[in-house]
Amino acid sequence: MNIQVIGTKKCKNTQKALRFFKERGEKPHFRDLNEKPVSSGEINNILRSVSPEDLIDREGKMYEKMNLEYINHNPVEKILQEPLLLNTPVVRCGNLSVVGHDPEGWKKILG
Repeated sequence: MNIQVIGTKKCKNTQKALRFFKERGEKPHFRDLNEKPVSSGEINNILRSVSPEDLIDREGKMYEKMNLEYINHNPVEKILQEPLLLNTPVVRCGNLSVVGHDPEGWKKILG
């Protein structure tokens, strides 16, 4: 099973996702957004399972810093401009993606 966890090293929810899979004998591939942002193709793949509005972390520092609460914006365009807006972790396996802290969704990925 090829599980990918996208997030940042400092993100507590990303750390929880990595621990969740490790405890179940899986070795997910971790990708740090600070080192390699997501591409438009990857976002389109994630959008097969998740709505565009769920992609943005509305409680994160970057969302507040960019004042996006008061601006009409396209979530996908904003994430491509600033990857740290992404609601992390993003857990992917095949065509299935789960965004944010969602242990029930992670269980579905494991089958």
